[in-house]
Amino acid sequence: MPQMIVNGRKTDAISGQKLDVISPVDGAVFTQIPRGGEADVDLAVKAARIAAEGPWKKFTALERGRLLVKLSNLILENAEELSQLEARDTGKAISSARNDIQVMARYFEFYGTAADKVHGEVIPFLNGYSVQVIREPLGVTAHIIPWNYPAQMVGRSVAPALAMGNACVVKPAEDACLSVIRVAELGLEAGLPAGVFNVVTGLGEEAGAALSAHEDINFVTFTGSNEVGVLVQKAAAEHAVKCVLELGGKSAHVVFNDVNMKLAIPAIVKGILANAGQTCTAGSRLLIQRDVFNEFMDLVVEEFSKTRVGTPEMDLHCGPLINKSQFDRVNRYLEQGKKDGLKILAQGQIDPGVPETGYYVTPTLFVADNHDSDLLMQEIFGPVLVALAFDTEEQAVQLANITDYGLMAAVWSENGGIQQRVAKEMKCGQVYINGFGAGGGVELPFGGVKRSGHGREKGLVALEEMSTTKTIIHYHG
Repeated sequence: MPQMIVNGRKTDAISGQKLDVISPVDGAVFTQIPRGGEADVDLAVKAARIAAEGPWKKFTALERGRLLVKLSNLILENAEELSQLEARDTGKAISSARNDIQVMARYFEFYGTAADKVHGEVIPFLNGYSVQVIREPLGVTAHIIPWNYPAQMVGRSVAPALAMGNACVVKPAEDACLSVIRVAELGLEAGLPAGVFNVVTGLGEEAGAALSAHEDINFVTFTGSNEVGVLVQKAAAEHAVKCVLELGGKSAHVVFNDVNMKLAIPAIVKGILANAGQTCTAGSRLLIQRDVFNEFMDLVVEEFSKTRVGTPEMDLHCGPLINKSQFDRVNRYLEQGKKDGLKILAQGQIDPGVPETGYYVTPTLFVADNHDSDLLMQEIFGPVLVALAFDTEEQAVQLANITDYGLMAAVWSENGGIQQRVAKEMKCGQVYINGFGAGGGVELPFGGVKRSGHGREKGLVALEEMSTTKTIIHYHG
């Protein structure tokens, strides 16, 4: 039975309560996790504080980096076990789960090798003064992890925090946390001191709320819905704690009339089907210049219609959605699209061999006459793609930027001027030109604007987010 990791030990919740873990594959309970609460969070934060100011503080950057590389290697050595946990927990295709584990290992490798590359600076100042700027860890960092990519997200969030010398308390989503617990166990095996990498499982409104509001944390990173992100930020603000928030998206593909169709269409279809559309960066809007709209959509329909949905071991294009709540949400949007007058151009197929009690939905491609429908404005978090025609470059930019979100976008054109002009006008954190997604993109700074959140993860900039500067002004005459 899975247990939490607090102060280097496996433990159940102080209350003794547990939560059922329901498989998205068949809707059945397959294990239980501890229902951690405020008291468990408090113990974990205290353990992290002792570690951050004691044993972990004595490690040099080089030593921290070597431990993270060792953890990366242990992840790779246990990759199949972790992949099976991830697939069972989330319902995603086993090949996707295996890729997620490889990406998680890459995060720990990347930040492990970067740990001793973070340098300070010397600032020229007045005669008789020497000024240094050094970078220091924040202390205790809180990490609230979503259910769609638990393995990738724990690597993306925890690895840079540890590289900078922080001690972490992780609260994974109750729907999918098994890979996170297992990685924390491997962290202890790698040699991380007790209290450096803690995992408290439980409900978001209990353990998650207690963690974001704890008076002795120094930083919060959260990935999830905008509504919960606002609550996390408000709770952290009570103690003047910095947040990095990634709160979803409504990413647009902007397709111009000189598009390379053979390159674009597979990437566009894959971009909405990955993880059954349960991806913050899912390319859920397809904006196509009118004079190639029909030709392009005929090919998209052909590709989209091949989509098949199945269990993880079937290893098809999509697995089930994570839970019944998400299943109901996506189906409500599908019905809303029909009420709004959107036309269904293509649908995938659910494999007849899947359990009837699982949370499977049919991938659906709509076409719209305007951008007024909620299907084009709200994040659905499912395999639903909506296409819309535009006429001019200016209209394309206006439509791409019309939603409250600003996480990612793609520009499809062979014209260098269009590529650069449109990319620079996009109000979002990442723009792809003639591509979409980058296999994890560990090295690439990532984050949103507008209601997609603020702060940056991935790349070297994450090391800056997970640390602070101190300026030392020395008067020596």
